[in-house]
Amino acid sequence: MTGPTAAASVEPIIDVQGLTKSFGTKVVVDAISMKVRPGEIYGFLGPNGSGKTTFLRMLCGLLRPDAGTGTCLGYDILRETREIKRRVGYMTQRFGHYEDLTIRENLEFVARVYGLPRRREVVDEAIERLGLEARQNQLAGTLSGGWKQRLALAACMLHRPQLLLLDEPTAGVDPSARRDFWEEIHQLAAEGLTVMITTHYMDEAERCHRLAYIAYGRLMTEGTVREVVDDAGLVTYLVQGGDQQAIAAALRREEAVQQTVAFGEDLHVSGHDRAALEAALRDALGGDVRWRPIDSGLEDVFISLMRRAEDNFR
Repeated sequence: MTGPTAAASVEPIIDVQGLTKSFGTKVVVDAISMKVRPGEIYGFLGPNGSGKTTFLRMLCGLLRPDAGTGTCLGYDILRETREIKRRVGYMTQRFGHYEDLTIRENLEFVARVYGLPRRREVVDEAIERLGLEARQNQLAGTLSGGWKQRLALAACMLHRPQLLLLDEPTAGVDPSARRDFWEEIHQLAAEGLTVMITTHYMDEAERCHRLAYIAYGRLMTEGTVREVVDDAGLVTYLVQGGDQQAIAAALRREEAVQQTVAFGEDLHVSGHDRAALEAALRDALGGDVRWRPIDSGLEDVFISLMRRAEDNFR
């Protein structure tokens, strides 16, 4: 997959330096700097409680950083939050629309909140684009997760934003609905919209033009999928056969083994020193066990990064 064609000289949609936010004595976002280019789908990943939502809320003016500077859509994130809010569509983790209103009534309400002209026309266009015609008079509270997701996306697109911030929008949604959602996101990006999306799904991360991984408030890595995997320098072996639980327990005692992760009936065994890792595998594995090198995947890399990070709530 190729990234957006915008030239490197084009002003970034998001350009922040050293954003920091604490709650009490806990630093939730720790001096994060980031640039996101126009028309880019930028994946933002990390474990629960890592600071992703807090970071998004600072970008769109809902939270004020304790430290740091920068711009979003060319507006200062400290002084021009009103202008940013007018131009950003923010889809939160939880469904935030009225369950006792229909799809159409919810969208009409949102259009009134934004003070949009030609409200009926705007709502009609959103309903058609997201394929909501047949359900437009259905109460939102009776919708499945996938249809609620479509309603939420339609609502945050009504005012024609320049930037979409999507906070785990596909959590709890079936694979078919997830695929349809991502097709729509790629279409929007092709039309020039910039999207920042948080997700826990590795297949979704691989559909982003670039991505960043945050753990316990700190930015651990960023780049394209290939850049992130290559920069990790992680060596991974596939182990097949034998008693997998016993094998995993034995390998975890080896200094060269950084992690052992079960994938179905197999194990992914990773470390950073290839020679030492191979020696550990030879010592720990019996003759009935097969093992061979494989390319490290995003999940291998992200598990490694998470285990290396220091828990800021410990």
